[in-house]
This record gives sequence, C-alpha cells and structure tokens, in this order.
Amino acid sequence: QVQLVESGGDLVQAGGSLRLSCAASGVIIRINNMNWYRQVPGKARELVASITSSGTTNLADSVKGRFTISRDNAKKTGYLEMNNLKSEETGVYYCNAGVVTYGTDGSRQGDYWGQGTQVTVSS
Repeated sequence: QVQLVESGGDLVQAGGSLRLSCAASGVIIRINNMNWYRQVPGKARELVASITSSGTTNLADSVKGRFTISRDNAKKTGYLEMNNLKSEETGVYYCNAGVVTYGTDGSRQGDYWGQGTQVTVSS
C-alpha cells in the first residue's frame, strides 16, 4: 500500500519561507508526476506546482518566482520551497502523485494523496 506523508507546514509571518516535504512509502516501482495542491478557506483546491519524473516543472502563475518544486527520486520524496509567503496563501497543502506499483497482472498506476499539512501565514 502506498502512502504519501507531507510535513513542514507551520505558522510563519508574511514574507517568510517554508519548505514542505512529501515522502512516499510502500512497494513502489516508479513515481510519475508529483504535484502540490492547496486548499485555501472558501476556495476550491488549486494546483500550485507539478514536477515530472524527469524533473520538468510547472508552477501556477501566482507563485512563479517565489515557489520552487523539486524531488529526490532515490528518496521518493518531493519538496515545495515557498518564499515570500502571503497571508492569502494560508491553507492546507496537499501532495499528490501518480505512483506505479505491482498489480495482480503486472504494474499498475494509481493516484495517491497525502493527508495535507497546514500552512498559516500571519500578516
């Protein structure tokens, strides 16, 4: 069974920085895309950043220049470095990944989510 566990959420002042981590565990053949979403109170969950298995990244326009997504394939861990945080970015940040595991007839890909980590940015 695959699990994604986020960590690194905290209370920080506006303009501050945080580094989130997403560690995958289980019997994993390969992790394809890793994504970070956030759920801000009163708004729909939004995609913040994505990274492919080869390291190609994509960031939402609202975070370009401030956030960086990366991954360590050997450690099966993804990261989201967040700088110059704004109070309106307070919310729960979720890790999501497409993970290839062993199935009954060979390999299979599943879509997995972590439990989320709270980021609170005070103004």
